[in-house]
Amino acid sequence: MTDPGRPALEQPTRRDYIKGAGLIAGGSLLAGCSSNSATDSTATEPTETTETPTATETESYTVNMEPVGDVTFQTVPERWLPYGGTYADMGVALGQADGLTGIGGADRYYTYVYDELPGVSVDQETIDANPEVRTKEEFYELDSDVHLYDPGMLINWFDWSQSDVDEIAENVAPFIGNLIFRRSDEWHDYRYYTLYQAFEKVAEVFQEQARYEAFKQLHDDYIADLQSQLPPAEERPNVLLTFEGTDEPESFSPYRLNDNGTSKKQWRDLGVTDALAGTDIENLSTTNRGEYDYETLLSVDPDVILVRGHERKSATEFRETVLQFMQDHSVGSQLTAVQNGRVYRGGYLRQGPIHNFFLTERAAQQLYPDIFGDVTSDTELFDRERLADIVTGEFE
Repeated sequence: MTDPGRPALEQPTRRDYIKGAGLIAGGSLLAGCSSNSATDSTATEPTETTETPTATETESYTVNMEPVGDVTFQTVPERWLPYGGTYADMGVALGQADGLTGIGGADRYYTYVYDELPGVSVDQETIDANPEVRTKEEFYELDSDVHLYDPGMLINWFDWSQSDVDEIAENVAPFIGNLIFRRSDEWHDYRYYTLYQAFEKVAEVFQEQARYEAFKQLHDDYIADLQSQLPPAEERPNVLLTFEGTDEPESFSPYRLNDNGTSKKQWRDLGVTDALAGTDIENLSTTNRGEYDYETLLSVDPDVILVRGHERKSATEFRETVLQFMQDHSVGSQLTAVQNGRVYRGGYLRQGPIHNFFLTERAAQQLYPDIFGDVTSDTELFDRERLADIVTGEFE
């Protein structure tokens, strides 16, 4: 691959630097280029007739993340566009909220958690103005410096072609991102990342490695403290995670806890058993849209049922709608979890690192109320102030 570059005598502007990165990324996108390709394309020695910027202007850096591979940045992105709450939350966690230009999938980006973190916020008007960015026209209009999108998702979900991806990478800005909330899509045949592996890549994009390290240390200490208090494995509940977005559920879509997607991180960290283990029920995916009924649910009869699709309800509102309906249902009322009142909200599908602090706290209280307090209580399991300090830059 060669770097399309720019005329040798043309002095680059800041936007040219960013778009130069897009040209490099566009050339390597999904093509399996060697890790040296992007570096080689920017490392050619200038000729005597070439005017070059100053050393500080040309200090570039490269971030490698599948499926795109190497993406070289000539300057740190300021305007950024994420797909979903996972990558939006990562950007906010790294202190980049002011540069958000829009989002793909605003309906599943839950910003209310920021209300509990002093000094942390995101501009809701920006999100409302561009809540479902998925067309080339929108990418051109927003003119972002980086797109935190998995281009494989654009191709397989939104009918983009590879040439569409290349066009935006070349003419606007590079893509870098990986769809990580689940691992059951057949088209995703390249490497996955854990939440913190992906978070680290985004930190490299924004050159916020120190903030990432502070965030990860707080997270690791938090999880270790919770895990030190867990009961023995044989005393932990088995859990069924499902999706049904109505207040009167009659059928359910399956999520498997053995799927290592980031949307299940809190359940893995808290050591629960998948109630569907040993069954032939597969995880929800692009191709598997199967559902099951109360009779199937009763044959499994889990200790705890977690229902996704209700994240704008409080714990009390969920109990007064979904749980109440199940308690009144002729078959649903026979479920052990329903009889014991152990049916809860199932957490975000696309959670980022800030979200995960809150969702892990909630999950611990749902699963182990005798240890961590009831989920409807005001008990806090992590330091909001410390988390907010890292996000706002007070972490030295």
